[in-house]
Amino acid sequence: MEKPGTVRAPRDDGGRQRGVGRKLGRPRLLIVGCGDVGMRILACTHRRFRVYALTSTPSRAPLLRGAGAVPIVGNLDDRASLARLRALAPRLIHLAPPPGTGRGDPRTRRLLQSLRPPARAVYISTTGVYGDRGGAWTDETARLFPANDRARRRVDAERTMRAAGAAVLRVPGIYAHDRLPLDRLRAGTPALAPDDDVFTNHIHADDLARIALVALWRGRAARTYNAVDDSTLRMGDYFDAVADAFALPRPPRLPRAQLQAVVSPMMYSFMAESRRLRNERLRRELRVRLRWPTVAAALADLRGGR
Repeated sequence: MEKPGTVRAPRDDGGRQRGVGRKLGRPRLLIVGCGDVGMRILACTHRRFRVYALTSTPSRAPLLRGAGAVPIVGNLDDRASLARLRALAPRLIHLAPPPGTGRGDPRTRRLLQSLRPPARAVYISTTGVYGDRGGAWTDETARLFPANDRARRRVDAERTMRAAGAAVLRVPGIYAHDRLPLDRLRAGTPALAPDDDVFTNHIHADDLARIALVALWRGRAARTYNAVDDSTLRMGDYFDAVADAFALPRPPRLPRAQLQAVVSPMMYSFMAESRRLRNERLRRELRVRLRWPTVAAALADLRGGR
């Protein structure tokens, strides 16, 4: 019996089951942006796929090779460096962020111009494209209201990828057993006072890696999916829960006007938007069963393992 979220061994373009043990017979996949989540995807796929991983940092090549990928050195800001990608793989998972300035994402356009049109593609976007919803429940049909250029760049990237037939995953705050705001808590960085606090959304990094792979096979072309778990937490409550799990002091709470003066503009931008995201498409269309359906479940597992 399959475990929740298991993806069956893929078939080749002719519909025949590939022999997953034959190195050259494996289906080919290109991962662009092989950071933390990309490495988790690689751990799930390298035995069943021939995986190529694009990196702009040559020193990461041994790490990627050791994880089972064929490293390709190239930079999304340099189209000439992407020439080797053209006929490399018919499947693409794109996790690389847009550039840090501007209102569009030329990196994504440059990537697609360097590839043959992928047969299957997944783009990892952000739930920031929805902007502030005042805490309202929001699904994928909601109108987009990006509140800053960072989110506008993501909207541009989504449009480019959807035009190429990619499924788009809108991703909220990513956490994991080894990816928690412990340094922030130890530093005593304040959170919003309860009356000013905002709703946030979460997904465990391991679940996101599995969702991306499932979407590669089950995602509809040009379809968007909220890749979020079932948690309904305000931001300060999330920090409190992590602090309690690690026996750390809870963060101090400040009214919005005071907090804005003591945190960075980037950090404050995340505290200026409130939304609760629905994940029915994730469950109904992608048929995903999350291993960590809530932050509380993951923290309980951490406490049990210590």
